[in-house]
This record gives sequence, C-alpha cells and structure tokens, in this order.
Amino acid sequence: MAGTIAVEKADGIAVVTLDRPDQLNAYTVAMKDDLVAVVGDLDRDDDVRAVVVTGAGRAFCAGMDLSDPDAFARAGDDESARQRDSGGELALRFFASTKPLIAAVNGAAVGVGVTMTLPMDIRLASERAKFGFVFAQRGIVMESASSWFLPRLVGIQRAAEWTLTGRVFGAEEALAAGLVHAVHAPDDLLPAAMELARQIADAAAPVSVSLNRQLLWQGLAFPHPMYSHIAESRAMVERGASPDVAEGVASFLERRPARFTRTVPADLPDVFGGLPGAPAPPPEWTGA
Repeated sequence: MAGTIAVEKADGIAVVTLDRPDQLNAYTVAMKDDLVAVVGDLDRDDDVRAVVVTGAGRAFCAGMDLSDPDAFARAGDDESARQRDSGGELALRFFASTKPLIAAVNGAAVGVGVTMTLPMDIRLASERAKFGFVFAQRGIVMESASSWFLPRLVGIQRAAEWTLTGRVFGAEEALAAGLVHAVHAPDDLLPAAMELARQIADAAAPVSVSLNRQLLWQGLAFPHPMYSHIAESRAMVERGASPDVAEGVASFLERRPARFTRTVPADLPDVFGGLPGAPAPPPEWTGA
C-alpha cells in the first residue's frame, strides 16, 4: 500500500498497521487513499469478520505530516475537491464500514491521529498513549467530522475543553472520559485487541455484527427512536428467517460453538431504506 500501511489477514481477522514508523506514522493524503482502499477491500471480503487498526513503532499517528503538499488543500483544478478535508473522507469511509473496527492505540494519537479513530467501534490504548485535539494550537479547526463524533462519545463539555485548549492528555484521562474502552500495558495492547476481535470473529454471526454496528451508528442520527424501531424490526424479521438463527439456538442448546454460514457482504440486507438521516457519502467520497 505505497509504503503507508501494512495489512495482514488470518482466521477472520485483518490487522491494518499504519506503517511510517520513522515519521511516527504521520498522516498523509496518500495514507488516506490507502486506508480508504483497504477498508473497501475488507468490506468486500466475506472471510473478514473483524478489523484491528494499530501503528508501527512507538506512535499510533502523530498527526498530519506537514511536509505533505496536500496537507491543507488538494492540488488540482477541482475547487470542490480541494475544499474537502481528507480526514473527513477517511472518517466517513470508516463510518460506512460493514466490518467492526477496533483501534489499538499504541502511542501518540494527535490531531487526525486521534480523530481518525472516532468512527471506529472500540478503542483500546497503551499506557504510553497520548491524545490531543491540538487544532486550535495550530491555527486550524476540528476535522475528520470530529465535531459530530467526539461530543457523542464523550459529551459536549469534555469535547469543548479538549478542543478549545488543544492540550495533550494521557490514556487514563481518555479512559475516564469514555474515549477509550480499556488501557493496557504496551506489550498487552495488541493481544487484547486481537482477543476482542477473536470473540467477534469466533462467537458472533457476521451479518448480525454488521447490522448491530450500523444500527448503533445510524441511530445516532435518527430524529426519533421510532426510526430505530423500524430499522431493528426489519433487521429482526430478516434475521429471524435466516439459518443463522436456527444455528444460534441449536449451538446454545447443544452447548457447542456456533457455525454461522451467512457472511458479509454477500448476505447483508439493507434495513435503512427510506429512513431519515444523513445521506450516505457518494462513491467518489468513500471509495466504495
């Protein structure tokens, strides 16, 4: 992937590693393009059931690489494209993923290095991790749609304090605020993320996992719980007619691991048609 990321797949789990360790995995538009492409590839792979994202070396991602000529504006003749925030393009693609995303934040996650994790489903952090929404200290503003994601994760008051001051804080504060799910010793971080991914990949029905992910995220944008009720009802009817349900019940009664046969994307239904909410990003935005 052009030297910016590395991907390994085994036994239903994909590990995506930001792979510019000499630059502390600093973000570039090329890295965005590679990540968008690989998420699309993983979405289309029926064998992948969970995705772990981490960083090579001592950082997760130290923010935007300011040597990138496209750091704040794309080159080219298309004015609308040059005005697009590349971090937002990545965040929207993560948001649209049909596979669960787990961040294993192994070190510094600053600027886009932290905002890119917000659309992921679960964030684990190393004790050495540092976080910072440092935009105002650089004379810029929030990006990666983080003004939508961050208050929903930690509340408006905490989001305001972090983004208005731009201060850097540690893993324990991130844990207390709900930004991360758990904090681990450095050597235990990736094994913990893999164990979480393994629980999803081995014990849960892939279509149900994908639908639950979408129900949670889409539900945040619905103006009334009735719309969640409609989407959940559609999903329940579809799942109720699936052989996965018979297998799930049989495995429970027989005290054995379930062997679910329905996969994503091959068997993933659309349960959101006609419901209100933000429109799906067009394909040229998402790489889908």
